[in-house]
Amino acid sequence: MTGHKTVNTSADGSVFTIVIDHPPVNAIDPQTLFELESAVEEFSSEPVYRVAILASANLTVFVSGADVPAFAGMVKTGKIGEFVLRGQALFNKIAASPKPIIAAINGLALGGGLELAMACSLRIASERAKLGLPEINLGILPGWGGTQRLPRIVGSTRAAEMILLGETITAQEAFRLNLVNRLVPRSEVLGTAQAIAKKIAGKSEAAVRAALESIRAAMETEFEKGLAIEAREIIALVESEEAQEKIRAFLEKHTLAA
Repeated sequence: MTGHKTVNTSADGSVFTIVIDHPPVNAIDPQTLFELESAVEEFSSEPVYRVAILASANLTVFVSGADVPAFAGMVKTGKIGEFVLRGQALFNKIAASPKPIIAAINGLALGGGLELAMACSLRIASERAKLGLPEINLGILPGWGGTQRLPRIVGSTRAAEMILLGETITAQEAFRLNLVNRLVPRSEVLGTAQAIAKKIAGKSEAAVRAALESIRAAMETEFEKGLAIEAREIIALVESEEAQEKIRAFLEKHTLAA
């Protein structure tokens, strides 16, 4: 395992794991943001890594949000704009990753923590997790994509309620809103994320990339443009040698079975 001050990384074959370890509550300060940037770049640039898991070393907290004292200090020094834009750029890179990134939410995911999780492809949460965007209680708003991604996931009405009230919701409510994909006992969050990651890593890399791009198009473009992207991707895939081999194997198997 490669050790850092606030972020650790490890690999198990094609599955890359990023673990945030910034006691006491995994608040994101400039150092943690920098190390997250480095970890994501390591995952993105190494071809052997097919899927990443974003997890926490804290048993009860995923990420509590931005580091408030550091945030306040940057306001005084005039560096807050740089911090906000760097966070947006990193979360945008995670959201646009051609390789899936899975958030393993073992506990509290608040503010920037929920924004980080929302940027991931999939979210596995503990049954005891709490999620929310409490920034309005500090007289500010979510600044790392929360006002943009949350409405796209849960709808504008529910997103407005969560953002304007600044209250947390239970993992069960988050699951009902499709904010998380699966609920599992806290002790099984990382293991479940690992099992899913290994399954995805066993699929066609080209097909996974194409699927992610097509899904993003559904969220970010007009319907007709999305269809055009989908058509472009499937035509390219079907014509690939990998797909041709898989199709032949499928037909042979079912021909023999008949």
